[in-house]
Amino acid sequence: METVKLPLGARLWFADAPEDPKGIVLICPGGGYQWLSPREAEPVANAFTAGGWAAAVVYYTVRETPAQPPLGTLPVRQLGEAVQAAKQRCPALPVLVCGFSAGGHLAASLGVHWKELGLPRPDGMILGYPVITAGKYAHRGSIQNLAGSDDPGWYSLETQITADTPPAFFWHTVTDSEVPVQNSLLLAGALSAAGVRYEMHLYPRGVHGLSLATPEVDEPAKHRLADPHIAGWFGQCLEWLDTLRTIKE
Repeated sequence: METVKLPLGARLWFADAPEDPKGIVLICPGGGYQWLSPREAEPVANAFTAGGWAAAVVYYTVRETPAQPPLGTLPVRQLGEAVQAAKQRCPALPVLVCGFSAGGHLAASLGVHWKELGLPRPDGMILGYPVITAGKYAHRGSIQNLAGSDDPGWYSLETQITADTPPAFFWHTVTDSEVPVQNSLLLAGALSAAGVRYEMHLYPRGVHGLSLATPEVDEPAKHRLADPHIAGWFGQCLEWLDTLRTIKE
């Protein structure tokens, strides 16, 4: 395990890598851009390493109180730095971004805005119950922590996807009451329209924030309980990674 501090203030926590890893996955925990969920951090990194992938958690800057200024583009620029650091560390390996909830918005933001911001392009995106839109189905707290009182349109990712957006794997529960499933549906429609390959899994029941949906990340107080069916997303993700033909060998 190793922690690396990046110039813009983020920290990268590298899990112990497997021998001959297939690539690197950078994990962005959720938390509404206000805090970072530990259930969506190191347990996920360890799961990827068990699956043959090197993994690191990106501890990016959040806005803990409304007294702090909005974050703007700082988190996505920090994630861009993390991708660059991973590419320099292992130049022959693909680097993918993974995020949950607001962390999914961050990962997808790099996938959408990398060229505009002059940042490195990730080789793929893995998103769990992601915040995508700033429109009707937005998670308002996340968008407000980024945009403040400014026009939030830049953070509505479904309106800005192009053919340059990397391929995506994402999943959502239909009954998510915090980040509506329409976020993933809007993402799927936009990716399809742009000709970007994706794989989406929708589960009929389940609360927000299930992470791996395994006993390790149970949170009974919030009804976040292990669910073997939903937990299957991770194995499907590993299969998707193995069949993704656009990543570097």
